[in-house]
Amino acid sequence: MTNSLVILILASNGVIRMAKMPEAVAKAWEGREGPIVLATVDRKGTPNAIYATCVSMPDDEHLLVADNYFSKTRANIEAGSKGALLFITKGGEAYQVKGIVHRHTSGPYFAEMKKWLDPKMPGHAAALLSVEEVYCESEKLL
Repeated sequence: MTNSLVILILASNGVIRMAKMPEAVAKAWEGREGPIVLATVDRKGTPNAIYATCVSMPDDEHLLVADNYFSKTRANIEAGSKGALLFITKGGEAYQVKGIVHRHTSGPYFAEMKKWLDPKMPGHAAALLSVEEVYCESEKLL
């Protein structure tokens, strides 16, 4: 068992910088296959999980999921839920990234999502998961 330290840095622009995605996981993200699973919980602790295909890694600190048809997930994020995002590589390895999720309806992450999102999709918001913990299978990487 290894201990991991998450360092938060408050940048001059007021943005909290989170832990960075390990390079091996960023490479695995590029080789993912199929939809991801995003899990959140409501205020009572009831879990909710969704499949999503409109996803990206805008930088090494975040994963972005387009909110096209969120309902329970949106409510959970707005209530302050943390999230867990699961993806599987073409080689069958499962990765899970955990962290706080924020919903953006404007700003740079929303604009980034709109650049690559199919215009047929509504793209109500960008759900941005900030990296705090990372696992490959049962091994904690961060």
